[in-house]
Amino acid sequence: MKHLHIPVMALLFLGSLTSATAQTNDATTPLHLMKPDYPTPYVVPQKQEITAVLDRVYNFLDKNSASKIVNANTKAVITDYKKGNEDIMFEPGSFRLTSYEWGVTYAGMLLTTKATGDQKYADYTNKRLQLIADVAANYKEANIKDKDMLKTMHPEALDFAGALCAAFIKAKQDGLKANADPLINNYIDFISNKQFRLTDGTLARNRPQDNTIWLDDMFMSVPALAQMGKYTGNTKYFDDAVKQVNQFSGRMFNKEKGIYMHGWVQSMADHPQFHWARANGWAVMTMVELLEVLPKDHPGYAGVLAQLQAHIKGLAKYQDGTGFWHQLLDRNDTYLETSATAIYTYSIARAINRGYVDKMTYSPMVLLGWNAVASKVNDKGQVEGTCVGTGMGFDPAFYYYRPVNVFAAHGYGPVLLAGAEVINLLKDNQFEINDSSIQLKIPGKNNQLK
Repeated sequence: MKHLHIPVMALLFLGSLTSATAQTNDATTPLHLMKPDYPTPYVVPQKQEITAVLDRVYNFLDKNSASKIVNANTKAVITDYKKGNEDIMFEPGSFRLTSYEWGVTYAGMLLTTKATGDQKYADYTNKRLQLIADVAANYKEANIKDKDMLKTMHPEALDFAGALCAAFIKAKQDGLKANADPLINNYIDFISNKQFRLTDGTLARNRPQDNTIWLDDMFMSVPALAQMGKYTGNTKYFDDAVKQVNQFSGRMFNKEKGIYMHGWVQSMADHPQFHWARANGWAVMTMVELLEVLPKDHPGYAGVLAQLQAHIKGLAKYQDGTGFWHQLLDRNDTYLETSATAIYTYSIARAINRGYVDKMTYSPMVLLGWNAVASKVNDKGQVEGTCVGTGMGFDPAFYYYRPVNVFAAHGYGPVLLAGAEVINLLKDNQFEINDSSIQLKIPGKNNQLK
């Protein structure tokens, strides 16, 4: 009996195994329909779900960003700006109203109203831009005790001019009543005439080294120049905008990888290539924003379009399986970063909606990108996983270990833009789970595997 025990047990085991596998083998079960364990929801997002995310972001920002000015000493709210004879500041808040990040947020709010039909988002922008314009028009600089307001009145870098300039012009064209022209003209004068440039006219900085080009500065300048071209009808602004895209790209775009390096220093014999995600986001968004207003008969239009298409094709190669992109695009051991993912989601969705790139090719990655971004908006409406403000480095550790923070302002505008543009994408197209994957739905066709 002792010798028969093992064979009997083996037969029992084989019998149970056969019984179990009979339920799940290839002959009895459609294995291709088994549900994968996706880390990010793999679904076609719905407008109401996207709107719920955007509402959370709005509610958080409305409660945590200033909408009034107060007496700098007593903190009493000021309602009569015409007096203009007391020291003032913006009421306390978690974000700066005049930062370039908030220029993106203002634009995001405007677009969200257009996508959803809900006026509260545009009201958010108009209320704060009106406030900035009122402070600039009614108060002497000696009475303004908000240092960031003073910086935007006297820009020392493109950060304090470009994004706000573009936002003011967009808001004006959408109906903002504020007298913003003095600020707009001041911003564009700084960009066009005062910001440091290389000898060929490329916008540059003398930090961290002399004659340094920052990829970020494409966004800090070109959308404002482009909007000014549309606002005034003066083609010199379009010409400068196109020149900047071409000259930045000529030095900084890696054609083999299809992505940009973050920084370029003229005096370097070799140029270290760190492909920082958010800077690439600023670049791709810049080209989308430029093409939005650049006349199609402008001699630079075709070149900018081709550059945008090349960049989007490059970015597509680096999307992670979670839907996010990495902090350094081509280094998968760097962390997954939210703000860049949101910027790519917006920019590629916008490019699809404007016909710049093929919607069948790129829509699924956009929807996956949005699902990833949405997973980072917590119940409070805070955006998690956003890299804080980042200078330029020439070693990997600098980028690998940049902190993330829910108060990194760079995440909020891109999330609004992304959600709004994905809503627009869903309005004009249908998507389905086809043979287990997200696909553009072609009317009248059924290609699903049975």
